[in-house]
Amino acid sequence: MNRDFIYLASASPRRAALLSQIGIDFQVFPANIPEQPGCDESPDGFVTRIASEKAAAVFDALHRRGEVRPVLGADTAVVVDDRILGKPEDREDALAMLKGLSGRTHEVFTAIALRDRNVSECCITRNKVRFRATTAREREAYCLTQEPFDKAGGYGIQSLGAVFIEHLEGSYSAVMGLPLFETSQLLERYQIPDWLFAAEHKR
Repeated sequence: MNRDFIYLASASPRRAALLSQIGIDFQVFPANIPEQPGCDESPDGFVTRIASEKAAAVFDALHRRGEVRPVLGADTAVVVDDRILGKPEDREDALAMLKGLSGRTHEVFTAIALRDRNVSECCITRNKVRFRATTAREREAYCLTQEPFDKAGGYGIQSLGAVFIEHLEGSYSAVMGLPLFETSQLLERYQIPDWLFAAEHKR
């Protein structure tokens, strides 16, 4: 396996920042695939499928141009009342999502997938997030920041949306979009250099 760097099959700046945090050398190569759940598809099945399809799509695109290199895909879904919440389509959709999360505990599923010539592996995290009760004024103001519109469930734990979060059970980085513990373990298993390699080879 060519391990000097990997491709991240995501345009998410949050995933890129998290991958940098653990010392992984990577390049961004977004995957262009539909991200809609199938009929009766479970949340864990959905994020696992999408993460795997992202990694496979980028790996295949690279292979077509004669490059073979590890690709990491990831996907996140916010789930409330067994309903998968994607990114809001518009302001009204964002407001409805935020109202539905208000004063309640919801689940966040994040899957990561590694794809290479002889590797196709995926793992998933399941986390619980409790929102405090929010007011209509707060939800309206939050939408004015534009923050909800590129995030599953309509909020970002790593930015202003944190003011709504009363309790987290699970992985903060997974709710952001890339579970760092699971990612580092997966990459280490296939001897992809990380912070430890960088520290030991620093000159």
